[in-house]
Amino acid sequence: MDWWSVLLCFSVLHGCSCYTHQLPNATLIKGENELEVSHTAQRSGRFFPFYTIGRIANVPCTSPSGLSGTCLIAGECKDNGGLSSGSCSTRTNQAVCCVYTKTCGGSTNLNSTYFTNSGFPGPYNGGGTCSFTITPSSGICQLRIDFRSLTLEQPTGDGSCNTDRLTIVGASPSVVPICGENTGQHLYVNFVGSGPISLRIATNGDISFNRLWNIELSQIACASAERAPVGCLQYYTDESGEISSLNYGLGENPALNTVSARGSRQLANTNYGICIRPAAARCSITYSLPSNDRYAFTLSGDAIAVDPALLGMAMLSMTGAACTTDFVVIPNPSGLTSDRFCGLGFPGVTTSARPFVVYTVTNGNETPDVANRGFRLLYAQNACAAV
Repeated sequence: MDWWSVLLCFSVLHGCSCYTHQLPNATLIKGENELEVSHTAQRSGRFFPFYTIGRIANVPCTSPSGLSGTCLIAGECKDNGGLSSGSCSTRTNQAVCCVYTKTCGGSTNLNSTYFTNSGFPGPYNGGGTCSFTITPSSGICQLRIDFRSLTLEQPTGDGSCNTDRLTIVGASPSVVPICGENTGQHLYVNFVGSGPISLRIATNGDISFNRLWNIELSQIACASAERAPVGCLQYYTDESGEISSLNYGLGENPALNTVSARGSRQLANTNYGICIRPAAARCSITYSLPSNDRYAFTLSGDAIAVDPALLGMAMLSMTGAACTTDFVVIPNPSGLTSDRFCGLGFPGVTTSARPFVVYTVTNGNETPDVANRGFRLLYAQNACAAV
């Protein structure tokens, strides 16, 4: 029996598997009473990198700088183009938090990867299509997409992403093309079986506009408590915070937000749920407008035709049957007869209906809704009343 067979038999007897260049769901390390092979073995003219024998789980990790990565052996991380960023295991000093950053034409099957524009962190002002593919690992059902940066051209006046657009292919449910300013937003989409999901960013090559994207892609296990519920394109887990429609596009100072010269910032043909995980001992939730943003609820109607000082006030809110084109739905609002809200103002809403969710709907033509931004709402979960 040659040394290769001996090594293979030893691995099988000890419940281990040998590492080849394809990344498995676990990385091999030296354990107690186990043989370590730290060099590269050669057989039949091919090289097989063995970093060690044993196992560590390739679990998600966080680098000292706050970036998400995958726990891997240092050599494995380097050989596959990753960046070693701190330790991630107490079992061996070889285990590192491996951060992967890839660009156009790349692919991944790892827990976490960053998809960036060419030349990132610098901007991109070229044209063409930039694609990235994510293949699910075993036991993975969902993909979380975090737009750490996503700056593309604004939609046309009718709300369509005709100039630049991000499309998501192979996901369930389907997502409309996205454009404009979406930095800080996130999405949850489902893999369809073992099929991949592709992100495709198409730009028109307008050199006068600087595009930027840095998209964090995190695979979520089917059994994970972090998995978003069915029907939730977005999922928030904090007790309080804020939600906003896609391409709401906050600047550094919301009070200075102005009308877009290119027309509506509201995307057309959206229909999705924004869900909030109920916290312990919290039985209701209240949605309200921020005090420093006059465009925080501009869904339907002509915002230019109204005194800016009145925007957001309850007197400009419409409900029920008056909301037929662009609106939000907040199920079972306390003290109100309708769960549908639109117009250029918001009355503030509390509901105890679970799950905590806001549904947002826009139609296919945003041209009549001049200068409308969409919505930005603060939320706070309320303690259960004492019995």
